[in-house]
Amino acid sequence: MSTNQALNQPLIEAKRLTKYYGNFAAVRGASFTAYKGEVVGLLGPNGAGKTTLMRMLTGYSPPSSGTAIIAGFDITVDSLDARAKIGYLPERVPLYPDMTVFEYISYWGELRGLNNAKQRRARTDAVIEQVQLSSKRNRLVRSLSKGMRQRLGIAQALVHNPDIIILDEPTIGIDPQQVIEVRQVVRELGKDHAVLFSTHILTEAEQVCDRLLIINQGQIVAEGSPDGLRKQLQHGAQVYVELGGASPTQAAALLASVVGVEALQPQGEGFVIQTDGLEGRDSLSLAVAQAGFTLRELRPVAMTLEDIFLKIVHLADEIPQEPA
Repeated sequence: MSTNQALNQPLIEAKRLTKYYGNFAAVRGASFTAYKGEVVGLLGPNGAGKTTLMRMLTGYSPPSSGTAIIAGFDITVDSLDARAKIGYLPERVPLYPDMTVFEYISYWGELRGLNNAKQRRARTDAVIEQVQLSSKRNRLVRSLSKGMRQRLGIAQALVHNPDIIILDEPTIGIDPQQVIEVRQVVRELGKDHAVLFSTHILTEAEQVCDRLLIINQGQIVAEGSPDGLRKQLQHGAQVYVELGGASPTQAAALLASVVGVEALQPQGEGFVIQTDGLEGRDSLSLAVAQAGFTLRELRPVAMTLEDIFLKIVHLADEIPQEPA
């Protein structure tokens, strides 16, 4: 449990959220928590149920069963109070092209209950600066680039200063520089809010998120930090070994015979080896020296997020789905 989790009550508590469309279960029994001060990534392939889960959390789509507690309010019983605590950026940002940037954000502030004109103006100014649109404040929305429109969408989600920010694929369809800028905004938001951030881009999840929820076929199949998931899945240790003075066949035969080596796979001029831990690596060094070969390289290899994702999804596909 992180420091934030130890000190704070969760701002999002999903409790077996389930959504059926006819006989199709888009989300099945999803349960998780999210705390202030963290960015939680909802990671999964297209069609896994990410958007459906977010729509239930925001009150946009009622669950078929289960519920969520949003900053202390039940989304199915106290929907209006719960929704007031959320800022939501849907995958398709609702924009009004003939408004200026300032007018658009101020309009959303009024919709969100900022009725005092002076306070609304101050909050609009603050949000425009926060999402780095100060130089565009008097520009028409229609003139903005896709990346700037995404930042404007984040601004409308922030204007009422909610406890929780929910962002559905905020970097989709924008250029690499704009992706970097939007990710920076999201990281900054994670310092003062609970942020739920959906993506199907593995590198993005690792760069932006403190914790990951991996969803597959409507079910959350794994949860944890990238490092925590690696430790769960990476039994023992992986090392890269490259030998000198041995042919590939000789090297493979020698390495496979070492006590503690569980598997090996050619990579480049060497091999990636799965060992049973530190003792296995010591045995490798000794065996290479005794055989008269040179140990050119011996280094640890960490699982990539792609490795983690593919392994979890593969394992999940082999397990029968739980009933909702």
